[in-house]
Amino acid sequence: MPSATKWSTAARTAALGLAAATSLASSASLAHHSPAVFDRSREIVVEGVVTEFRWGQPHSWIHMNVADDTGAVRDWTIEMDPASHLRRRGWNAKTVKPGDHVAVTVHPLRSGEIGGQYVSVELPGGKVMDATYTGPQVLDD
Repeated sequence: MPSATKWSTAARTAALGLAAATSLASSASLAHHSPAVFDRSREIVVEGVVTEFRWGQPHSWIHMNVADDTGAVRDWTIEMDPASHLRRRGWNAKTVKPGDHVAVTVHPLRSGEIGGQYVSVELPGGKVMDATYTGPQVLDD
C-alpha cells in the first residue's frame, strides 16, 4: 500500500491537473463571444468569391472577397455554426471551396465593420444552404 507521502503527491498531482484543465476550459469559454455583436434584426446579402472555408468548432467560417460600393475589394469574414450543426443541415467540408462565387445572407455586425453571422448561402448553381435544421443525414466529406 502506498505511503501517506505518495498519496499526498498523487493527490497534489491530480489537483494540479484538475486546476489546469479548469483553467483551459475557462479561457476557451471566455474567448467565445456573445452573439450580441450581430444585428439580428437586419439581414444583408453580400456577393463575392470565397477565399477560404474553415470547417470546425466552435464555429466554421467563410472568408470571401466582396467589392464595396466604390469597387474596392474587401475581405469579409462570415461566422457560421459549428461543423457538427452544419453537417445536420447538409453541409460538409467541401460544400464551399476557394474560388466559388457565392451570395451570403448575414446578420451584419452592430459595429458597422465588415463581417456578419450566416443566415444562408447561395452556392454556385443556385442551391441555397440555410440555417434550418433538416434532420439527421448521412453525408460524404
